Amino acid sequence: MMKNNELSIYRRIGAKLYLTVLLLALYVPIAVIIIFSFTQTKVLGNWTGFSLGLYTNLFIGEAGHSLNMAIFNTVFIALVAAFLSTLLGTMAAFGIFYTRSRIRNKVLMVNQIPIINPDIITGVSLFLLFVALGISRGMVAVIIAHIVFCTPYVVLCVMPRLEKMPANLYEAAIDLGATPSQTFYKVIIPELLPGMVSGFVLSLALSIDDFAVTLFTKGSDGLNTLSTYIYADARKGGLTPELRPLFTIIFVVLLILLVVINFRSKKHEED
Repeated sequence: MMKNNELSIYRRIGAKLYLTVLLLALYVPIAVIIIFSFTQTKVLGNWTGFSLGLYTNLFIGEAGHSLNMAIFNTVFIALVAAFLSTLLGTMAAFGIFYTRSRIRNKVLMVNQIPIINPDIITGVSLFLLFVALGISRGMVAVIIAHIVFCTPYVVLCVMPRLEKMPANLYEAAIDLGATPSQTFYKVIIPELLPGMVSGFVLSLALSIDDFAVTLFTKGSDGLNTLSTYIYADARKGGLTPELRPLFTIIFVVLLILLVVINFRSKKHEED
C-alpha cells in the first residue's frame, strides 16, 4: 500500500514537472521578446537600457512603414476573406444540408479535402489555376485564395447548427404569418449565428496565419502580408527590431481578450 502511495506521489511530481517544462518552453521565448522590446538594440539579447524607441519606430518611424503596410494588408485581406467565406460557407451549408443524405455525405467528404490538404499543395494548385485562367497575382488573387481554403471551415462550423435546428422551424414561422424573408433573417439566421461567428473568427485566424498560399499568389509587385514580410526579413540575415514590439502588442491584446472571455464565461455560469 505504501509503495502505491509513493508511486502516486512520483507520478504527480512527474506530471507537474512535465507541465512546468512545457510551459517554460512555450512562454520563455515570448517573455524574452517582450523584455527586449523595451530596449533599442538591434541584437536580441544585448540590453542597452530601457527605451520605447522601437515602439515609436513601429508607429511613426521609417523602419515601421513597410511593416505597417504589411499589417494593413494582412488585416484587410483577412477581414474581406473571412466575411465572404462566411457568406459562401453558410450558403453552401444550406445547400448541403437540404440534399439527399447520400449526396450530402459525398459533398462533405469533398469539402474536407482542402482542410486535409497541406498548404503548399493548395498554394501551388491555385498558382497554376490563376496562371491558366490569366488571373494576375496580387491582392485579388490572395483574397480569392484565402476564400477557397477558409470556406470549408465555415461549412463545418454551420452544419452542426443546421442539424440541431428543429426541422419544422421554417414552416412554423410561415404558419404564424412571417414572410419567407422575415423567416430567414429573423428566425433562421439567429439560430445559425453562433456557427457563423465561429466560422468567421476561424477564417480570420487562418487568413492571418497563412503563409504558403499567400506566397504563391501574392505576385512580385511588392505586396506583403505579415507572414511573407517576416519570411523576407529573415532571409536578409535577421529580423527587424520593430517586430519585437509588434509581437508584444499582439500577445498582450490576445491575452486580455482571453482573460475577459474567460471571466465573462465564469460569471455567466455563476449567474
